[in-house]
Amino acid sequence: MHYLPQIAFLLLSGVAVWLFSKKAGDIRRNILLGKDEDLSDNPALRWRNLILLALGQKKMFNNPLVAIMHFIIYSGFIIINIEVLEIVLDGLLGTHRLFAPHLGGLYNVLINSFEILATGVLVVCIIFLVRRNILKLKRFLSKDLNGWPRSDANYILITEIILMGLFLKMNAMDQVLQARGAEHYYVTGHFVISSLLSPFFENFSTNALISLERTAWWLHIAGIFAFLNYLPYSKHLHILLAFPNAYYARLEVPGKIKNMPAVQNEVLYAMQPELAPTDATPPARFGAKDVFDLSWKNLLDAYSCTECGRCSTACPANSTGKLLSPRKIMMATRDRLEEVGKNINANKEFKEDGKSLLHDYISVEELRACTTCNACVEECPVSISPLEIIVELRRSLIMEESNAPQEWNGTFSNIENNFAPWKFSPDDRDAWVRQ
Repeated sequence: MHYLPQIAFLLLSGVAVWLFSKKAGDIRRNILLGKDEDLSDNPALRWRNLILLALGQKKMFNNPLVAIMHFIIYSGFIIINIEVLEIVLDGLLGTHRLFAPHLGGLYNVLINSFEILATGVLVVCIIFLVRRNILKLKRFLSKDLNGWPRSDANYILITEIILMGLFLKMNAMDQVLQARGAEHYYVTGHFVISSLLSPFFENFSTNALISLERTAWWLHIAGIFAFLNYLPYSKHLHILLAFPNAYYARLEVPGKIKNMPAVQNEVLYAMQPELAPTDATPPARFGAKDVFDLSWKNLLDAYSCTECGRCSTACPANSTGKLLSPRKIMMATRDRLEEVGKNINANKEFKEDGKSLLHDYISVEELRACTTCNACVEECPVSISPLEIIVELRRSLIMEESNAPQEWNGTFSNIENNFAPWKFSPDDRDAWVRQ
């Protein structure tokens, strides 16, 4: 019986880690379904991007007040998890505040820092709940978020409030038990925040207080494990994926659109047939119709999307009432990728399901509304590019399906015949000079 709590903790942590690892493996496999792409150049600049964009949240500071609140939550999430290390070791070893005797006064400083951060996280989460559900900011009212996505954001904020509350209550009861000299409750010194809550627990008996403190401890760590396994199913997976996504961000000039080597070669071979290889084979597909045709970086983008809506707010097409929403493009790509992953899990390989990202998840009207202005890419705080996905899907529409408005077809015909968008012979292009 003495080892029963440790056995229970070992089972709980083992199941939590196994479930998280399994889902993380599925996500990694899904991302690697995309086409290969080498983004390993200039590691120094990539590390700089990771530190500034992911860790420092540089782009968030375009709106300083919101950035500071978001930074409190983010830093709290990272730093308070140092405290989780002690909880995990206590659970495995059957100890209580394992580090306290070894760190002396530094332990008290650390816990007080954690408590201040926890209070900040709790307050900011309440503010964010108010912004979403009472003030109802426009970008959170979009139909993109109808259903699960809107609930998901609220669930995460409420969970963080509960976890921070349990942490402070656990410490408050611990302070009372320390003062009473209860066995195993090492005297750590005064806790700045939780000591304000301690008076609420003074009238409890020592045995009842120990039971309540242990209950709060178990709920806190079980909540953390539950949160860990909720992340892969939530938009809050960006907490983890923002780092690799920032590292593998594009380093080219903003707005640069990649040419298609297959098309360039076709033009080259038409003009200089002697350069055409004898064994040349046409590309399997132009552009992208489904997630398999996108690059792994596009698919990493989809999983990294925070659903914050800054891209859609900046989008001129969206602002004028058109159907396009860059946020929805990313959410649709992720939804299709998740469906493909479930298909693979069920069949051990992908079985054709009669669906595709183009048409079934993203419509022609959405794609045609894009002006390729790059505003969505500039606004994204975690270096996501909805524009790349839009361009690849449009290429498939035009080159695979010949699906383009009549106005575009006229332009294409002029470029093909006259080498310019206008309906003038190349020989007459300088005629205006002679007028």
